[in-house]
Amino acid sequence: MMCGGCSTAQPATAETQAIADQVKPQLEEKANKKYPLFKAVEFSSQLVAGTNYFIKVQVDDDDFVHLRVFKSLPHENKPLALHSYQTDKTRHDKLTYF
Repeated sequence: MMCGGCSTAQPATAETQAIADQVKPQLEEKANKKYPLFKAVEFSSQLVAGTNYFIKVQVDDDDFVHLRVFKSLPHENKPLALHSYQTDKTRHDKLTYF
């Protein structure tokens, strides 16, 4: 992957689900909503001074959210941060930079 460019969207992995799970409380607080279903289905990443993860998460049968999560460089020792999110997405909405 080229520095600064987003990777092509690909199926979520166990690592992607773990990242989504770690920022779920941040999303629930910002959205003022609880998500009993929270399944990462797709992701892309962007290498910056750390890594931005763009994750499509299924939160209901036909309801999805897109997350932008920042993972800092290892030496900074900072927790994952939910930078932004988009609600009211569908399974077919393309995962893009936001």
